Amino acid sequence: MRARIYQPARTAMQSGVGKTKYWYLDFASETAREIDPLMGWTSSDDTQSQVRLKFDTRAEAEAYAKDKGLEYTVTEPNKRRANLRAGGYGENFASNRRGNWTH
Repeated sequence: MRARIYQPARTAMQSGVGKTKYWYLDFASETAREIDPLMGWTSSDDTQSQVRLKFDTRAEAEAYAKDKGLEYTVTEPNKRRANLRAGGYGENFASNRRGNWTH
């Protein structure tokens, strides 16, 4: 059984690092998904593809996979540099702005 260990990237709607602290182990789907002829929904008989395990560290996730005899791959996260401005958000509304108000 194949598994993937990763730390998720933040979504495009997040300015912080929410939901990026933990490491996850997902199982790869063993069978292809099928389209249900009656409703047209995509379905699968593989229930392992619905399982997502959460770990505090990468080492814990790897130890679990080794203990259970899983074949796994680790995807390293792409860390982004923090975008810090000197005045922060408040500088948008400062009374001593030098530039024109643009919006």
